[in-house]
Amino acid sequence: MSNAYNVQQAAVIGAGTMGRGIVMSLANAGIKVLWLDNNPQMLEQALAVVAQTNAHNVKLERISAEQSAERLACVTPVSEYAALADVDLVIEAVYENLELKQQIFRTLDATLKPGAILASNTSALDIDAIAGATSRPESVLGLHFFSPAHIMKLLEIVRGAKTSPAVLEATLALGQRIGKVSVVAGNCHGFIGNRMLHTYVREARMMLLEGAWPHQIDAALQGFGFAMGPFRMYDVVGIDLEWRARELAGKGQDDPAVQVDNRLCELGRFGQKARMGYYRYAEGSRQAEHDPEVDALVQEVSESLGFERREIGAEEILERCLLALVNEGAKILEEDIAANSRDIDLVYLNGYGFPAERGGPMSWADEQGVAEIEQRLQSLQACLGDHWKPARLISQLAAAQKKFADVQHQKF
Repeated sequence: MSNAYNVQQAAVIGAGTMGRGIVMSLANAGIKVLWLDNNPQMLEQALAVVAQTNAHNVKLERISAEQSAERLACVTPVSEYAALADVDLVIEAVYENLELKQQIFRTLDATLKPGAILASNTSALDIDAIAGATSRPESVLGLHFFSPAHIMKLLEIVRGAKTSPAVLEATLALGQRIGKVSVVAGNCHGFIGNRMLHTYVREARMMLLEGAWPHQIDAALQGFGFAMGPFRMYDVVGIDLEWRARELAGKGQDDPAVQVDNRLCELGRFGQKARMGYYRYAEGSRQAEHDPEVDALVQEVSESLGFERREIGAEEILERCLLALVNEGAKILEEDIAANSRDIDLVYLNGYGFPAERGGPMSWADEQGVAEIEQRLQSLQACLGDHWKPARLISQLAAAQKKFADVQHQKF
């Protein structure tokens, strides 16, 4: 690996939640970071949060006062792009807006030295569209950290069509250095984790409309071993994030599946931070309490959309949520978005709370038997429609009596 890719000096753009976590991930590993945000006040607040987090860790005796001082000394706020000219790596962590990111990458391209790595912390946007705004697409890739970035282990490294193998090698080495579990993903909407999550959450939301309740769906998935069910997860991350993203994009708000979310957001029930979302939270507590008002709202929305509610048991909840993950995972493998099924499992074990003892969604599916999975998908297709059609890879593996674990692509 050439010395050009030895990351000694990094930069982070954006002082929001993700930017803060990424800065701490780098500084905690002793990497010097320049930090830029177009709002000086926001940057000042963010620096204070980083200092508080370190002080808190000293108090809990997780780190020494010396370590805290060393970490804080790694971070330098800057006020203009020109200050970033000599960094080896920059990570952009502004909100999910393609035009804004392209504009930032144009500026970085014009400012940074040749050989610098340009990364975007996008969770779903097209890396090639971002790389296309520069004259050096081979140096551009996605580094999708998970929130809170200084705590969550997973790092999705997203390769664009032109990302060079040396840049991927360098970021894998960086991932290791900052203590992450790094997985290389291809470029598609949502990459590995969020693309699969979309199908899983969609089933959960449709079952709400068909007759289930939020606490019941969460209980079934937590019973299977998930760290939390989908509605509890939305309360933690904020129900309003996707709602605002749909508003911003001007599409998706009329999808029946998101109508319950829309109603909750219109009522200001954004989740744990608002002390009410799908659940209620007492002052200063993270304990989710069942809220009959939400059940009434779910019933009202589903009836207004013309659904005839029916009893939905834990077995159906697990079947639909898990098989949605597996079928999408199979498509991801088939399209070479993931190099192998183990990488998909690593994403789900380290970023999405899949139960460790079950090995991950693809490993779980291999244990069931791919032919068995195909049959179960076909029966869902017969009852619920063509979006349940088994992925082509599933039919191929079932016919050859093989497993997902038998599929191997080149990493890059």
